[in-house]
Amino acid sequence: MSADAATIRRINVWSGPRNVSTALMYSFAQRSDTRVVDEPLYGHYLRVSGAAHPAAEEVMASMRTDAAQVIAEVILGPCDRPVLFMKQMAHHLVGVDRSFLSATVNVLLIRDPVHMLPSLAKNLAQPTLRDTGLAVQSELYDYLRDLGQEPPILDAKQILLDPRGVLSELCLRLGLPFEERMLQWQAGPRPEDGVWAKHWYAAVHQSTGFQPYRESGEPVPASLQPLLDECLPYYRRLAAHAIRAAATP
Repeated sequence: MSADAATIRRINVWSGPRNVSTALMYSFAQRSDTRVVDEPLYGHYLRVSGAAHPAAEEVMASMRTDAAQVIAEVILGPCDRPVLFMKQMAHHLVGVDRSFLSATVNVLLIRDPVHMLPSLAKNLAQPTLRDTGLAVQSELYDYLRDLGQEPPILDAKQILLDPRGVLSELCLRLGLPFEERMLQWQAGPRPEDGVWAKHWYAAVHQSTGFQPYRESGEPVPASLQPLLDECLPYYRRLAAHAIRAAATP
């Protein structure tokens, strides 16, 4: 049975890859009032961009690939819970009419590219600024503010430093009660996982909650230094507005 469409709180979390976005989706999946959806615009993105992602054909065969249809039927469509949480990749918005964002609640999820890029390069041989989503996130921040929204910004490091505190503040800004169950989940895949999970979700499938923050110690390869230089201004701009952990080292 669907909830009243007019009262459903539709939350888009606009992330980049390797940003603990899947862990955040698993966290919201534990809530008693929430249905989660994994990257509903991924098929559209692969179709229009031609991006060389793992199992691209399989991904497109598994889901709708027309953004207008996805927006009408999924993002703004029926839901059997009062809260619809959608894990989204910001760069999936290529060629998409963004006017639907005025009917949704929007959150930005970022990660320091010093730590994100080495991880991303394990899945994409030659990542580009487009692949990180950071430039689109910066554009989205301005677009959403022009709509009169103040999108909460999450930083992956701050979440891992203080999951309870950062998620409590996020829930407050979203007008939702924080639920303690958001901090733990069962290890293994979830039924909401996209078919791409086998290529991207190995670490989160081994987790039962947000992992304590640790500096990776993995240096940015020299080949990625030019991309890092492109990414940092966007990241620093957004990070200045991110929800902070209660005690940041």
